[in-house]
Amino acid sequence: MIKVLSVDDHALLREGIAALVNAESDMKLVAEATNGQDAIEKFRLHRPDVTLMDLQMPAMNGIEAIIGIRSEFPNARIIVLTTYAGDVQVVRALKAGARGYILKGHVRRELLDTIRAVHAGQKRIPPEVAAELAEHTGEDDLSSREIDVLRLIAAGNANKEIAGRLGIAEETVKSHITNILGKLGANDRTHAVTTALKRGIIEL
Repeated sequence: MIKVLSVDDHALLREGIAALVNAESDMKLVAEATNGQDAIEKFRLHRPDVTLMDLQMPAMNGIEAIIGIRSEFPNARIIVLTTYAGDVQVVRALKAGARGYILKGHVRRELLDTIRAVHAGQKRIPPEVAAELAEHTGEDDLSSREIDVLRLIAAGNANKEIAGRLGIAEETVKSHITNILGKLGANDRTHAVTTALKRGIIEL
């Protein structure tokens, strides 16, 4: 019997997952959690074979929870459930130790197979996520300073305000923005922000 822990702050999704999992003869939902901190506590308590982890949650996000769980239980098998295929999020989740990745829109058709595969020691990444990953690997990583600038742009700050907040010259801000646009293939600041949000480089 594969013991499953479901972690998501949306009750409706947890109910759907519970129904799918408990209908199978070889798996059982042993616990649910609503945020990362809750997930770590439930993991300690129930020692599930496979954990389904949402990324965007209040209090503690999924990536922090994966790191927390795997620091105590290095063999934990975790599948990320998320709304979008943002490649930066995938890389972070995989670096943190996730072994599978499912887009929430595909839960009904992919969940059970992915749970069984990950339980058997395999890794599972959907083709469209793998393609997105391959497309963006390495060549366009933003520096941490560029990400800081991008976050401040997303918050509606002008160049002068960004310069003041980061303690750098306005010319330096302009040069960072030029680099950001080039790396993200964006036409302007708004396009850069929407691209970065879609790919999970920044969050609002």
